[in-house]
Amino acid sequence: MSRYELIIFWSDEDERYVVEVPELPGCMADGKTYEEALENAQVVISEWIETAQGLGREIPLPKGRLVYA
Repeated sequence: MSRYELIIFWSDEDERYVVEVPELPGCMADGKTYEEALENAQVVISEWIETAQGLGREIPLPKGRLVYA
């Protein structure tokens, strides 16, 4: 399980839970249930990090608390 901040909310438009990972630009996931959205977010975080490593990009360290609000 990653330590990145997760913002999870219900989207009426998509009729799904949406997860944003603010510390990893563009990193988002969704799911029909809260639990599915959370599981999908963990997969997407891993894929985001793997892709960034492959491209030689810096990977932000998790801060653990929302610093954007």
